[in-house]
Amino acid sequence: MKSITFSNGDQMPIIGLGTWKSKPGEVYQAVLWAIEAGYRHIDCAAIYDNEKEVGNALDKAFKDGLVKREDLFITSKLWNSNHRLDDVVPALKKTLKDLQLDYLDLYLIHWPVSFKKGVSFAQTREEFYTYGDVPLAQTWEGMEEAKNLGLTKHIGVSNFNISKLQEIINSGTIAPEMLQVELHPFLPQNKLVNFCKEKGILLTAYSPLGSGDRAASSKKANEPSLLENETVKELASKHGVTAAQVLVSYSVHRDIAVIPKSVNQDRISQNLASIEVNLDEADMEKLANIGTAYRFIDGSFFTGAQSPYKLTDLWEKE
Repeated sequence: MKSITFSNGDQMPIIGLGTWKSKPGEVYQAVLWAIEAGYRHIDCAAIYDNEKEVGNALDKAFKDGLVKREDLFITSKLWNSNHRLDDVVPALKKTLKDLQLDYLDLYLIHWPVSFKKGVSFAQTREEFYTYGDVPLAQTWEGMEEAKNLGLTKHIGVSNFNISKLQEIINSGTIAPEMLQVELHPFLPQNKLVNFCKEKGILLTAYSPLGSGDRAASSKKANEPSLLENETVKELASKHGVTAAQVLVSYSVHRDIAVIPKSVNQDRISQNLASIEVNLDEADMEKLANIGTAYRFIDGSFFTGAQSPYKLTDLWEKE
C-alpha cells in the first residue's frame, strides 16, 4: 500500500476506510471486513456517533490477532462543542475511551465553527460561540497540548480554507500536519492543494465518491453524480474497473490520502484495490477538465440566519 509521510517519518496508508454515515449495527462489521481486506487506516469522528462500535471492532481485531495497534493508523476529530482550551483534551480522552485506544495517530479540528459546550448541533444564536468568544488559536493550543501529552501523534484540521490555515500557522508552535477536505474531480481545490504542498501540510480527501448516501435533506435538487459522470464511466471502462475505483485512484495519483466509506464487503475490498488502477496523464487530464464544478458538503447547515458564521469562513474561492 502506498503511504504519505509526515515530517517525522511516520507513514499514513493513502487509502483508508471512512466511517461517516456508517450506522450502528453496520460499522462494527465494516471495520473488521476492512482490516481483513488489508486496510490499515481508519477515519473516525466523535460526531459520527459510532466510535464505541468502531472501538469494539478494533478490540476484537487486536484480540483475534488480525492486526497490532502499531500497524493501524487511526484518525478522529474534535467536535465543534469542544473548542475551548479546557475542553479539547477531555474530548480526545472520551474518543480514546470509546475507541479503546491509548493514543490516536491523528486528531483533527473537525470544522472552524464553535458551539457552546454540550450542543451537538447549534440551531439558535445562543448555541454558537464566535471567533471572538473562542478564537481558533485557543482551540489549536488545546490540540498542541494533546500532542504534547502523547494522546495523539499528529494534529491537523478539517474544512479549513487558506486564511484559516495561515491563522493557525501564525498563532501556533506546531503547524497543522494534515488538512482533510472534500476533494474529487468536481472539486479539485487546486489553489488549496498547492498552498498545503508549499507549507508541508498533508491532505486527505473526503467524499471522494460524491457522498450520494447522505441524508436527502442535505442534498440539492438535480445535483450531479460523480459515479454516473460520463468521463468517469469512460475511464472505468478503459481500465476494466468501477467508477468508484477511478475516483479513489484520482486522489492517489495526486498523492492525497482518500477515505471512501462503505459498509458493503465487496465495495470495501474494491475501494482498497483502487491502488492498482494506473491512471495515465491523459486520464488525469480528462478528469481535470471534467466540465462540472460542484461541492456536495457545502457547510450551509452551519451558516443559517441564526449563525455568526459565513460560507467564506469555510471555503476557498477557486
